[in-house]
Amino acid sequence: MTAVQDRTTTARPHRVPVSNFWAKVIMAVTGLIFTAFVFVHMYGNLHIFQGQEEFDHYAHWLREVLMPLVPYEGVLWILRVVLLVCLVGHVACAVLLIVRARRARGPHRRRALSGVDAWFARTMPVTGLIILLFVIFHVLDLTLGVQPAATGEFEAGSAYANLIASFQRPLVAGFYILTMLVLTVHVFHGIWTAAHDLGATGKRLRQITVWVAGAVALAICLGNVSIPVLVLAGVLA
Repeated sequence: MTAVQDRTTTARPHRVPVSNFWAKVIMAVTGLIFTAFVFVHMYGNLHIFQGQEEFDHYAHWLREVLMPLVPYEGVLWILRVVLLVCLVGHVACAVLLIVRARRARGPHRRRALSGVDAWFARTMPVTGLIILLFVIFHVLDLTLGVQPAATGEFEAGSAYANLIASFQRPLVAGFYILTMLVLTVHVFHGIWTAAHDLGATGKRLRQITVWVAGAVALAICLGNVSIPVLVLAGVLA
């Protein structure tokens, strides 16, 4: 009887903490949250075209949202915590799926993929890493003002002046522009993949998703890229 129980126990499949299905769902949901944040952030950045006073007012308003119901910068900190949790979940699930896929292949090399969709899929880990490095630099530059990421003229609360001073450095502006192009690719394929993983598998829905993903990615790219380009051209100063 004991031997039978031992065999039964041995035969039980090993349960993983997160299945591939739920890992993909987590990546899809967190990815869409990131996309919404990036789009709203881009819209907020466009206040810079209304001048220094309006842009600084907008930056200050973000810190006072829902006061006195929440403390000063309360909403910002809630948003930061949510984004950090999403980042951990997104990256952890991405690594988990990549590792499992490689283990499943074993010593056999993956067959060469072809087509645009395959290219997008292969580049997602690389574009994701570039975006992560950019986020770290961006926070050190314009949020914390840590040198050498930030300029020597960084002043807390002077959002307009800090942004202009940062983009007046050609290398920083170029890195920002390059990252926005990378982000365009990541967002486009990410929205399409998220919709598919969340059940939008019909032909009609897939076509709509492609158009929505392209429009959102392009809007984010053009909106964000326009700022460093105009700073370098001297239009914004």
